[in-house]
Amino acid sequence: MKKIKKIAAITMARDDEFFLSRWIAYYGKQFGTENLYILLDGTDQNIPENAGQAHIKKLPHTPMSRSAGDKYRIGKLSELAQKLLQKYDIVIGCDSDEFLIVDPKTKQNLAQYLSNKKITTTLSGLGLDVGQHLYNEAILDKEASFLEQREYALLSTRYTKPVVINKPVQWGSGFHSIKHHNFHIDKNLYLLHFGAIDMDMLETKAKKRGIDWLNHLKRRGNGTINTVTKSKPRGEKWLRTARILQTYFRPIYALRKPAMLGLKTVIKIPARFKKSGI
Repeated sequence: MKKIKKIAAITMARDDEFFLSRWIAYYGKQFGTENLYILLDGTDQNIPENAGQAHIKKLPHTPMSRSAGDKYRIGKLSELAQKLLQKYDIVIGCDSDEFLIVDPKTKQNLAQYLSNKKITTTLSGLGLDVGQHLYNEAILDKEASFLEQREYALLSTRYTKPVVINKPVQWGSGFHSIKHHNFHIDKNLYLLHFGAIDMDMLETKAKKRGIDWLNHLKRRGNGTINTVTKSKPRGEKWLRTARILQTYFRPIYALRKPAMLGLKTVIKIPARFKKSGI
């Protein structure tokens, strides 16, 4: 076993204290809260009670279009990562509802696994977009483990993100790509996204945005939740299949992003993933 490398995790959030506290709990356990760096979009934002020794900076909030806001946030995070790499070996950047896990079958925690990997600038986990199965799964218990309550995920190129870096780079909006660098999808890493973990939470959020947003959600549903609810889940072998597809296929309009040939495949999340503690 090699010496454990210095690893930092970074994110930026606004009006997202629930997921941010979970993000702090998970990555704090992996690396120590003193190695977490969080930008809060707005001086009015609350700092989660479990922040510990995390480095938190509040930035003035400026209303922007979605596109402009995405570019602003990723610019700030790329700049932060570049500075941190002067003293850290590895930086992980992701949204507050995204959790990078290592397959428990490796019998290593995330810090140990990354310390033993040869990283060529970037590393990605296979994207799993976890969604509520409306017929089989109840409203989320916010105090309990996510993976004890949710069993299904959409294999998603959108969340196969190059979130691990060991050299200064410029991420694309939402961490979805890195300028001038290809993807290296690791066979034991998975990026779990929980934005669609609960329809009730989505409806509450939509109501705050306005009646039109709520009506749209009720009329159309959520894409991930709809797919998870209506699809027959596949077995674990599809994790390897998806990894191969995403490694060798690229959309013509975005040659540095992975593709799945239009397949919308739902898998049952391996039970051992519950050991991740999420």
